[in-house]
Amino acid sequence: MNDSKVTKEDKIYTVIANIPTGCVASYGQVAVMAGLVNNARLVGRLLKLMPKDSTIPWHRVINSQGKISFAEGTAQYIRQYQLLLAEGIVFKNGKVNMRLYQWQ
Repeated sequence: MNDSKVTKEDKIYTVIANIPTGCVASYGQVAVMAGLVNNARLVGRLLKLMPKDSTIPWHRVINSQGKISFAEGTAQYIRQYQLLLAEGIVFKNGKVNMRLYQWQ
């Protein structure tokens, strides 16, 4: 694939698709790994626009404090929380220990 035809979106989705089961990455980390420093907000926007039937593990992207970015108690928050729990990710006081679970 010619690198000039790879879009920012493709780069971001490729990084997210590669986050291993049982690991998380922050929005900023995904941006940096995609070669798009200072584009954490773009990562968030793309996740919002992702098709509902996508198989990309969107749920593994959380904020840099180890928190789910959806408002606590919303359907989206609960869904992401349950998906992460199912992968063995532990929450303490609503946060993931990034030292333990952040993808390296």
